[in-house]
Amino acid sequence: MEFIRRASAEDASRIAEIIIANYRINFYPIFKDDEFYFGELNVIDMAAEYSENSQALKNTFVYDDGAVKGIIRINNHEIEKLFVEPQFQNMGIGAKLLEFALKNMNVKYLWVLEYNRRAIAFYRRHGFELTGEKIIEDEYVPLLKMTRK
Repeated sequence: MEFIRRASAEDASRIAEIIIANYRINFYPIFKDDEFYFGELNVIDMAAEYSENSQALKNTFVYDDGAVKGIIRINNHEIEKLFVEPQFQNMGIGAKLLEFALKNMNVKYLWVLEYNRRAIAFYRRHGFELTGEKIIEDEYVPLLKMTRK
């Protein structure tokens, strides 16, 4: 698909920036954990997850039209992460990444933060529905399972 390619190790810091910006904007207001969001969560450590030959890197694709503006990470049939740089949201980049995953990676499900109504609505618009399954990650993060209709 146009502008979507497999991520490379050279993308690691950009991927990390996109993920961290989204975590801070979308999740900090919910959890209000200064120590985590402005201490533990940092570009250097996150970029290390996407080092050469890492599993995370092998499972990640980027939207790159001259600048990496979005990422999707897929593991087997699950979307593990889908984020677009906040300045480029609402331009169809997330939809293109999701469409790519559906067409090329046989994606079937994902887990979404229970409080992230915007993400739930986005996935619903693209044919996913809540299953009623819920897990608690890291002892206090409620995630809901969504599958493709």
